[in-house]
Amino acid sequence: MSAYRRSADRWAAVAARDRAADGRFVFAVATTSIYCRPSCRSRAPRRENVRFFDDARAAAGAGFRACKRCRPDAEDPRAAQSAAIVKACRLLEHSDDKPDMVSVARAIGLSAAYFQRLFKKLLGVTPGEYRRRHLAESAREELGSAGSVTEAVYAAGYSSSSRFYDGVGRELGMAPRDARNRGAGHDVRYALRASSLGPVLVAWTERGVCDVRFGDTKEELVEALAARFTAARLARGDIPTWVAEVVDAVEVRREADVPLDISGTAFQARVWQELRKIPSGETRSYAAVARAIGRPRSVRAVAGACAANSLAVVVPCHRVISSDGALSDYRWGARRKAALLARETEKLAKTRTTDRRPRSRP
Repeated sequence: MSAYRRSADRWAAVAARDRAADGRFVFAVATTSIYCRPSCRSRAPRRENVRFFDDARAAAGAGFRACKRCRPDAEDPRAAQSAAIVKACRLLEHSDDKPDMVSVARAIGLSAAYFQRLFKKLLGVTPGEYRRRHLAESAREELGSAGSVTEAVYAAGYSSSSRFYDGVGRELGMAPRDARNRGAGHDVRYALRASSLGPVLVAWTERGVCDVRFGDTKEELVEALAARFTAARLARGDIPTWVAEVVDAVEVRREADVPLDISGTAFQARVWQELRKIPSGETRSYAAVARAIGRPRSVRAVAGACAANSLAVVVPCHRVISSDGALSDYRWGARRKAALLARETEKLAKTRTTDRRPRSRP
């Protein structure tokens, strides 16, 4: 069954004000005779007063009026925006080494300034950053099989080796020859902490946190880190603020706000960026995440990006579940995923209860 066909899925989307569900259905409230988009920010209705319709026409035919706040009877502008940005991505991927952003914007029918803002809003990176990451990703793939770095540079789409060396460090996190040698010569520091979900390892480079993982023993965690960074120099260290923020995120005391050194493909980076937008106490389906990044048919690829996430809790892949409500797999165990979601849901409920309490007059 496709997403948002069941009433339970639709109600979950309304309760979460899931923007990814907009355009898939509308809901109507019997007590107000008004129908809305799933993401409408108006006062939350009671479940027993809600009816669902496949589209605005069906709701209007049943005698309900369109909400003036979310305008469910109007065309969803995000669909056209997403299509335009997807087209821009294809142009950036296949353009010359330094594409003219004005020409790209004109090709998708937007002004240059609005194109830059919309691209950053939807994908979390600028068009130039997306282009560099795409080229770096291609170069990473070529480096493993090319006879030389120069061959990899041109095979990846760079017009000159100088452009590759100028920008690749920001995308790969290391020089090209180091990438071929699995990061030889680089320093990775790590700290181990106890938590209510078992031992936690936090690792970082000079750029930011690069690895957060759970395990059953500290020895297991260190071995896993060494297996990932086989050619780097590993050493115990401590950055108290970074480590404390990650542990606080594990215990659901606050969200971790630390610099990150994320190494992944352009697609994975888009997925991870979207995951960080999911509020604590809420969940999204893999299909919803795929739609949110403009790749509705890439549900399996989204699941693969979640599985490849090396930053537990910091990039909250535990907040992604199956469309049928099942928790699905979690890299660090279903028990931990269930515990994290239960804690976040409980905290959100307590916060909402507190917010609804009447304030005493002075």
